[in-house]
Amino acid sequence: MGVDYYNTLKVGRDASEEDLKKAYKRLAMKWHPDKNSVNKNEAEAKFKQISEAYDVLSDAQKRQIYDLYGEEALKSGQFDPQSPPAAGGSGRPYSNSAFRFNQRDAEDIFTEFFGGSLDNIGGGGGRSRVFGENVSKSQGSFRDQAIRKAAVVENKLSCSLEELYKGSKRKMKISRIVLDESGKPTTVEEVLVIHIKPGWKKGTKITFPDKGNQEPGLAPGDLIFVIDEKPHAIFKRDGNDLVLNKKISLLEALTGKTLKLIALDGKDITIPVTDIVKPGHEVVIPNEGMPISKEPGKTGDLRIKFDVKFPSRLSAEQKSDLKRVLGRATTTD
Repeated sequence: MGVDYYNTLKVGRDASEEDLKKAYKRLAMKWHPDKNSVNKNEAEAKFKQISEAYDVLSDAQKRQIYDLYGEEALKSGQFDPQSPPAAGGSGRPYSNSAFRFNQRDAEDIFTEFFGGSLDNIGGGGGRSRVFGENVSKSQGSFRDQAIRKAAVVENKLSCSLEELYKGSKRKMKISRIVLDESGKPTTVEEVLVIHIKPGWKKGTKITFPDKGNQEPGLAPGDLIFVIDEKPHAIFKRDGNDLVLNKKISLLEALTGKTLKLIALDGKDITIPVTDIVKPGHEVVIPNEGMPISKEPGKTGDLRIKFDVKFPSRLSAEQKSDLKRVLGRATTTD
């Protein structure tokens, strides 16, 4: 049988067309080389195997020949369509000239599923490959070598905390180097639209495939914007929570205070503080933090950390009053 395409896609031999599509989508996204920069060689090999398996099993004719005669017969065309192969038989192979196996390219299949453009990749001519004597066993049925891309270009995208709270749309004018029809480098400009989602964090990357610079002999590189967070005058972000450091006087710490805040979306928040506030005391306001981008509808908390400001000096009368009041409270307790 050679390669077990069913095992490659992790499906049963009775897998339906829908089963094959789901399996391919899941595995292709996992093993696409662009998503595996660390183990890129292994990912490229896996990605090609997955694509080859899907190409064969999703085609009714290829699948039938593979099920009956196996991988080698499918690729070489050496099988007799009139009689099933005998188990352990050693007869001469039959060359079926009516069937010639054409293998689709891995990236073409991926693009068919997920969209995107491969216009800047390749060097003319058909992208499919015909299996025959010129294909080495070690390299399989795909192109001999993955086309290399130019270096990735990374740009920092500074966002205010309000933008990361509410979401926003940015239009970014970029300039990049491409090769014209004669292969001469030229600079082009274009405008890219970035939709910043509520809850995105510092370090989030937005990738525009093939929007980087191009070099001779290489496909255009990718352009990546990396989210950076501008400091905020009032709030500090801690994961999905917002933190507010609030200074209050000793009198307010002992007698209470009502805080009035303006949230990042502009709404007013009133927070009554009635308990005695000790140094390091923290009040948590549920669901008033940052949106959680991976869990729509959910938000973090607002945490208010109090810093009690003690007076630098007290008069004798003030000390006496404090002793009288606090001493009475201590006796009562």
